Amino acid sequence: MTCKGICIRHRAQKPVGSGRYVSGQRRCQICEIFIRWEGLWCPCCGYRLRTKPRNLKYKAKLRARSKRLEITQPAITVR
Repeated sequence: MTCKGICIRHRAQKPVGSGRYVSGQRRCQICEIFIRWEGLWCPCCGYRLRTKPRNLKYKAKLRARSKRLEITQPAITVR
């Protein structure tokens, strides 16, 4: 499992005003890069992508932001 350079095509720019994980970016620990990828595994090395921050401070920020989004968006009910 080594970086093959494919991930460079999927490199994500840092979002302004919000966090990387909130905006849907994921991090590969092997390639050491944030990428825009919908899958669970890195397209380059095949390693599992990190979808949540490890730092306690940023975890709390992510939880608070996602709770705010839940409150502002009403639930859709299907009848």
